[in-house]
Order: sequence, then C-alpha cells, then structure tokens
Amino acid sequence: MTNQYLVAVIGAGPAGLFGARELANQGAHVVLFNRDIKPGGLAEYGIYPTKYTMKAGLRKQFRQVLQHPNIDYYGNVSIGAEGDLSLDDLWTLGFQAVLVTAGAQGAKWLGLPGENLEGVYQAKDVVYFYNKLPPNSQQHYRFGKRCAIVGAGNVMVDIARYLIRQEKVDEVIAVVRRGPAEVKFDKKEMEYVIANLHQGALDKEIARVWPIMEAVNQDPEAARATIMEALPKAYPAVSDTRFRFEFLSSPTQMLGENGLLTRLEVEDTTLVLKDSDTKARGTGNKRTLDVETVIFAIGDKVDESFGLPTKWNEFVKNENPLYPVDGTSFEAFDPQAGKPIEGVFVGGWSRKASDGLVGYARKDGINAARAVLQYLHTQQPDASALETVITKVRGLHKPAITKNDIERLEAIEAEEAHKRGLEEFKFASNEEMLRAMRLIIAA
Repeated sequence: MTNQYLVAVIGAGPAGLFGARELANQGAHVVLFNRDIKPGGLAEYGIYPTKYTMKAGLRKQFRQVLQHPNIDYYGNVSIGAEGDLSLDDLWTLGFQAVLVTAGAQGAKWLGLPGENLEGVYQAKDVVYFYNKLPPNSQQHYRFGKRCAIVGAGNVMVDIARYLIRQEKVDEVIAVVRRGPAEVKFDKKEMEYVIANLHQGALDKEIARVWPIMEAVNQDPEAARATIMEALPKAYPAVSDTRFRFEFLSSPTQMLGENGLLTRLEVEDTTLVLKDSDTKARGTGNKRTLDVETVIFAIGDKVDESFGLPTKWNEFVKNENPLYPVDGTSFEAFDPQAGKPIEGVFVGGWSRKASDGLVGYARKDGINAARAVLQYLHTQQPDASALETVITKVRGLHKPAITKNDIERLEAIEAEEAHKRGLEEFKFASNEEMLRAMRLIIAA
C-alpha cells in the first residue's frame, strides 16, 4: 500500500468522520481512532435522546462514511498523553499526518468556591448522562427539587427539558449573566419547555431589568416577545415544574452543608455600552437562591492533557498558516518553539471549542482535511506501515472496536429496542456493549 498516504484521525464525531472521508477520497488511507466505542461524538451523545429521526439520519450518514474501503475504525482506543497511544506513538508507528478532531473534552469552570459540592455539575457531563455515554451514564447525579442552570443557550434549554419532562423537578431557574435581549437559544428548542415557563415570573423579571435595558438602548417588550415566540407551538406540559429566569445575575459561589449544595450565591449585574457592544458588569449586590443542583452551561474547552499546547481553552494554532483553507488555520503550533508542529492539524471543536453544531463540525472537518492534504502533497505517499499499526492496536490491553463490531452492535441494540417496544435502546456501559459484541465474556 505504498501508493497512499497514511493518516491518523483522532475523534469520530462529525468533524472526524467527514474529515476522514475527504482524506480517503483524495488518496489517503485513514485510521480513525475514537475514545468511545460508538462513532458519532456529540451527534450521538449530545443531541436530545428523543430526537430519533435526526439521530437516525446522522447515523445513516456515519455508516456510509465508515463503509469507505480506505478508512479503518478503532473505537475504545484513546489517543493522548494519558491515552492508550500518545502522539509520539503515532509518529513511531509510521503515520504521515495527524488530524485531531477529538472535540472539546474539557469543560469551563469559573473557579468559584463550592464547585466541589455534590449537586454542582458541568452541562456536558449531565448531557452525557442522559444520553447514556459511558462512564457518565453510570454515575450518580443529584437532581434536587430546585435546580439552577447557568447559561442562556440551547444547551441550557436541553437540560431544562430533561429536568422538566423527565426528572420533573419542582423548579428550574435559568441564571443569565446578561439580559433578556441577549439569550442565545432557538425558538424551536424552547417549544419543549415553554409550557412550564412561569409567565408572571418572566414579567416580573422584565420589569426589574427594564430601566437597565433601556439605558443601553435595548427593547424589553421585544425581548419578551422573542422569548415567548415558541408558545404557539408549545409541547404540552407533562409536569408541574416551574421554569423561570434570573436575568442580570452572575454566580459568585456555591454554599452547602455536609458536602451537599444548598444555595447558589449570585451577584446582580448591570449592562454597560463599550465600543458599541453591550457588556455585563457586577454591581456588588449579592443574594442567594435556594437550590440543590447547579449546572454550568457556559461552554467547553479542549483537553489540556492531550499533548498539544493550549491557550484560552483551545489548542494553539499557527497564526500564519502554511496550508490555509478559506483563510483559516488548522495547523497546531508550538509557541515555545515558535513554529508549527509538523504534520499535526486540528478541526471541529478541537480547533474552536463550542463553535457551531453538526453541520458546522462537518464543514470544519472537511476543511481541516483539505489543509492536511496540502501538507501531504509535500510528502511521498507511503502507507507501508499500516500492518504495523494494525498489529499494535490489536495488541492493546483491551478490545479495539472495528467497523464490523459497530455493525453488529447496532443490530443487537435495534433488536433489543424491538423486543422492548422502544424507539431506541442503548447499552449504558462499555462492559455491556463489549459483552453484547462477545468481545469480553461475562464473569
């Protein structure tokens, strides 16, 4: 196989899968490594569980990608400084380029007191929990009667939907640092929770922040109307959960007793105009909300232990790329050495954390692959090390999941869903999946 390039793609979400296909279509043999057993990344484990049609359509596309003869898939294999294989291992094995599309596996913390209390979580961990991604699917989460979600985007709404429609808690409070004119969620997502929105509480909040909004030329009535746009197509309520907003409120600390969260302290903020942009600024006035759960939905960051230099929650990119695509740099950069890390590229959320959804990740993965191809064209094609790679992967201390294994697992889960009369069935642990595929034997 010396007439092909040999490329490692790390991460099998939309960016990795479609990036791998682009490389394979253009004369590379791709080995796709995935930390999870199943491909799909956030498309598999981040989209709300009951969006069956959307997930089925994406899985069909992913299957088509994996059927490409120039793509090998190895799930259950982690790459990184603390993984099953390091980046140095990949070079030793004979890869000619590495495309990192592992997403943003870390999560942003604000560094506030009380973040270690039970009941304080990151949004990604909660989303992975109810989407049954191991090991989050097997962990205990303390969802109390009153839950606060910090953030104002679609992730906040998705988690509110779970707490309202599945956990059926007493109250969900969206804690928003800015005002009602700057919420980021879509009307379509809001349809699932707006039946539980306490309109009296919303009106009271709008009235409270009205003068602050007007001072920065924001229209409170228009902001309220935007929030309420989802009401005509609201899904019927299935719980008595009270959903409300706390605008112009910034968390300052979590308070608790005996290791359990009991209150969230927030600082009131105000809005100021700076260079024609609106900013939130603390006022010094603090108050507490009685809650048993706080979930931070404020964005993600790359895994700092992966083995690439990081800055501002992202891997460092070459500001003057040698192989740009549409003016964007996909090249990993070593600021200490002052030069690009040769042959290493980043795409999707590994390039820019929390930016865009599935369609964006797909496009970014393809563009990252095109940057890799520019680099490869400066090298001689050589995939002769492929057998060495296969031998190494098969010799790991745990099963490496292949394309055939994934097909078998999907068939088993589909059969199980049919037996149980469910739209969808997922095994909740890696051990269950490995047993189902007969890759480990039950004790």
